[in-house]
Amino acid sequence: MSSTIAKTKTTASDQPIKPRKRKASPGRIIAWIAMILIVLITLFPFYWMLRTALSTNASLYSDPGSFLPPEFSTGGFQRVFGTQSAEDAVAEGGTVTDMNFWRYILNSTIVATLVTAGQLLFCSMAAYAFSRLRWKGREAVFALFIAGLMIPSIFTLLPNFVLIKELGLVDNVLGIALPTMLMTPFAIFFLRQFFMNIPREIEEAALLDGISRIGIFFKVIIPMASAPLATLGILTYMTAWNDYFWPLMVSYTDQSRVLTVALGIFRAQTPNAGTDWAGLMAATLVAALPMMILFIIFAKRIVNNIGFNGLK
Repeated sequence: MSSTIAKTKTTASDQPIKPRKRKASPGRIIAWIAMILIVLITLFPFYWMLRTALSTNASLYSDPGSFLPPEFSTGGFQRVFGTQSAEDAVAEGGTVTDMNFWRYILNSTIVATLVTAGQLLFCSMAAYAFSRLRWKGREAVFALFIAGLMIPSIFTLLPNFVLIKELGLVDNVLGIALPTMLMTPFAIFFLRQFFMNIPREIEEAALLDGISRIGIFFKVIIPMASAPLATLGILTYMTAWNDYFWPLMVSYTDQSRVLTVALGIFRAQTPNAGTDWAGLMAATLVAALPMMILFIIFAKRIVNNIGFNGLK
């Protein structure tokens, strides 16, 4: 009798549980339609930018409402990377320029890398001091750092410019990166929230093993914080890459000019026929594409880590 019951239970447990099919309620259908519309509206500007970049300026003026490139051409991208002759550029109604976009991409990469590396190092050290070390006035100093989040960045442009000028770093990539390379209040707050939830027993065990505080920070805390550090690094890199107003103030030549500033100069160099929309959209796509790819690859990690820190 017992063996029969056991066989019956085993047979019943072996049967796969079929998931219940959710009924397509009117509210669910409306929600999906709304989400699809939002996605299409969000992606449409990027599609229109690509469509314009793959057209000629003459065809854009003759058929501005076409959803496909009126006349397919890669001349806009050729002008951006300097591979199109002046005669062909004039024939397509484009800008004849000697701007070195490869140099601007390199400058943007250097600035974004310096800012990201500096913030990850110094902000993680500051966040560790605010979250794990006990010292007099810790909460008051941290409150001052958090108060910095409420100061608009435009208020600090003039003092930063005076400082960079006194240091002799005007028209230098280091001068562009320096104001945000050391630390920012958001980065310290973001990492502090994670460090506060690391069990102290781990540090105490490391201290008993003879590891110093500095060793604990680099050998224990930093490896455990790899996920939030990666998230912060991606967000910082994207912000530094897209920065415009501060690089515009301190860069005057191709030696330090970044990609976002170069786009404004490229827009100002309009030919006689009008704005070089194909070249401008091609240059804008070149500037935006690396950050779009970076965000698409790491979007899930960014959202998960920000949500984790917020819940904690």
